[in-house]
Amino acid sequence: MSDIESIKQLLDAIPDPLGKGGLIVSGRAAAPRLADGRAGLILDVTGLSVTARDALCAEVEARLKTLPGVREVRIAMTSEKPVRMLIAVASGKGGVGKSTVSTNLAVALAKAGVRTGLVDADIYGPSQPRLTASEGKKPVAEGQKLIPVETPFGVPLLSMGHLVKPGQAIAWRGPMAGNALSQLIDAEWANTQILVADMPPGTGDVQLSMVQKHKPAGAVIVSTPQDLALIDAERAIDLFNTADVPIIGIIENMAGYACPHCGEVSDPFGAGGAEAAAKAMGVPFLGRIPLDMAIRKASDAGTPPAAGNSPQARAFEEIAAKVAAWISQHGG
Repeated sequence: MSDIESIKQLLDAIPDPLGKGGLIVSGRAAAPRLADGRAGLILDVTGLSVTARDALCAEVEARLKTLPGVREVRIAMTSEKPVRMLIAVASGKGGVGKSTVSTNLAVALAKAGVRTGLVDADIYGPSQPRLTASEGKKPVAEGQKLIPVETPFGVPLLSMGHLVKPGQAIAWRGPMAGNALSQLIDAEWANTQILVADMPPGTGDVQLSMVQKHKPAGAVIVSTPQDLALIDAERAIDLFNTADVPIIGIIENMAGYACPHCGEVSDPFGAGGAEAAAKAMGVPFLGRIPLDMAIRKASDAGTPPAAGNSPQARAFEEIAAKVAAWISQHGG
């Protein structure tokens, strides 16, 4: 067996950190060579965090030095910049359930096999730590980048709620909030394909920073059926249209209330308004989410309904399927 074949066998005995077989089979290690006691190779570190990259390089070096005659190891690292799509979940006003929709959309996308991260871009009113049972967790930093915290649902998350004390007021002017948003979005998201951004309500400084600095690939608009919420939703759509950000579609939240005692469905906020508005504006209608006590209780407990198999989960799964189809058509 040649020296190069020995190196290949040794490298292929090291598992790819992303679970794609050995380093040679997965294509992560290439062009092994040995000359004058120096072993070398090219190592693709795409999709690896700084910690995982350094650990892999150390293991490769240690393994290669076990070969007879190898006294030095040289590793040339390469990395493709990940192609990551940013999806903004926005609303024209508060109180329409946008954060709950953002959480469950991210969880449902992850369940469907899309590598999804969640950014709590609501700098002044972060709620994602509560909705994902990650309160009290603190992100660490590697170099100049934050490492997202893990949630129980396979969706990495970053939120200002992880960086300040619970209940602490965030009284920042626009530029400071914009800089904070950049820290969250430009974090070390590893091999995440999609970032779902839970936007603040309205059309203020944070929204402008988002569309100017981080231009989302698309936006999902959340509204309730009532007329006032729809008027505000139109303003949010206008903001994204002005910035040439495509509208993926509108979600009608709190659509129909089923009495837990008699089962009768009533419409305290009206019915079908968001679907009618979507048709009038020429944007897709993604679906309805009911006004359901089970969704509220699960959200307050930090257990997103989309993580389970309940009837409430199916509404989010159907919407996530439409969003995933849009992502697939637009290069995600």
